Amino acid sequence: MKYISTRGGVEPRSFSQVVMEGLAPGGGLFMPETIPAFSESDLERMKGMSYPELAFTIIKPFVDDIPEDDLEDLINKTYTEKAFGTSEITPLVDLGNKYPALLDLFEGPTEAFKDIALQFLGNLFEYILSNDYGYTHLNILGATSGDTGSAAIYGTRGKESIRIFIMKPRNTSIYQAGQMDTVLDENVFNMTMDGNFDTCQKIMKAVSSDEEFKSKYNLGAINSTNWARVMAQIVYYFAGSLRYQNNKRYDVGHKLVIAVPSGNYGDILAGDFAKQMGAPIDTLILATNENKVLADYFNRGIYKPWKKEQLIHTTSPSMEITLASNFERKVFWTTGCDGDRTKELMQMLDTKGYFSVQDFTEDERNYFVRDKIIAGTATVKNVSDVIQRIYQDTGVIIDPHTATGYHVAMMKEAHDCICLATASPVKFEEALSEIPGVKDKLPLQKRPEYQNMESKPKRVYELPEDVDAVRDFIVEHALMLHK
Repeated sequence: MKYISTRGGVEPRSFSQVVMEGLAPGGGLFMPETIPAFSESDLERMKGMSYPELAFTIIKPFVDDIPEDDLEDLINKTYTEKAFGTSEITPLVDLGNKYPALLDLFEGPTEAFKDIALQFLGNLFEYILSNDYGYTHLNILGATSGDTGSAAIYGTRGKESIRIFIMKPRNTSIYQAGQMDTVLDENVFNMTMDGNFDTCQKIMKAVSSDEEFKSKYNLGAINSTNWARVMAQIVYYFAGSLRYQNNKRYDVGHKLVIAVPSGNYGDILAGDFAKQMGAPIDTLILATNENKVLADYFNRGIYKPWKKEQLIHTTSPSMEITLASNFERKVFWTTGCDGDRTKELMQMLDTKGYFSVQDFTEDERNYFVRDKIIAGTATVKNVSDVIQRIYQDTGVIIDPHTATGYHVAMMKEAHDCICLATASPVKFEEALSEIPGVKDKLPLQKRPEYQNMESKPKRVYELPEDVDAVRDFIVEHALMLHK
């Protein structure tokens, strides 16, 4: 397996190169040259596997330059009951016949689905740096709307050959910001700035696209622009759908619907990969909050990122994104994996501000029509109503992002459906405190390490939303070693 860029013009890379480079030269994203596929007989065997066994089976075909025994050790080191609080890693919760099942993805150390990929990615970084792959250190630049930053920090904190620089907007929730700012390890640098996640992500891409700077400082990425993030997330789509089949006593040919709260398109992209690889998934439901750029694409056939001032603040801040970086990988599939054509479409965003189905070739339009992704939007009131209703009926409290997926799944009347639960509700008590009934159950039980965060020492750097300021900050604090 080798990796190519969504915008072409790049020599194929090995797996370890893709992990360490993050973004492809020229602003593209790395994609595998081929997609491995599993048969129904493979799925039957997978049904009896533990999560680490399943992860090894799914990830192995994508990895060309790490010995299988070492890869298996990395996976076993990552997906432990100690780290995730359960041997299932991603438990499936039955909420009764009225509601889709809930795939609990937030049992990791920072209580968000990002842990599942970033705990693995942190171990991958450490392995590659410790072995003969040509790298001795790594400076990571990341942007976060909340959960990615804390998960990335907890996956890399204390690792001697890594320094991590995380940019976050000021409207990150108090709990999410506290999870980052209270980490005092010397290799962790938290930056807060005005603007929104889109601003942070644009700065990250601008700095990372400077090839000379990226090479000099060995700059890597932890956002889902890094292929390894998406790859690790494919696993829980298989785990959840196969577990659902087992629980319902369905055969492996019975396909499901999976609803995904979506902001940066990385999570649902992993589901799209899983579906193409043979996971028993018929339809993916993309759920957005009022920042509905992605929903508009699938419903209206137009992709038009909003301007900064158009962004709407909601109770699901991790989805307040209007320019989804991973969407380029979807565009690449739409073009039949044509790098030049993908580059042309993405450049339309700079020249016209949008592209639409009308700009597609006949083959691209055919792909768009037959693509089984349906989309919908949930307002703040929709989210509040769903959280209240599910709690009254089941006693389970879900967070606003998960509630976005539930609202759209129920609006679409999805059957045999799983909703991804992307974060613990404890991270969003400000929003829950406004919901009748639910607010009476607050505060929710916090992990010991996250209690009384407001009184703990913090280290955070205030930076302007400026590319040069971020670049200068990295120069001042980066780890520099001879290769």
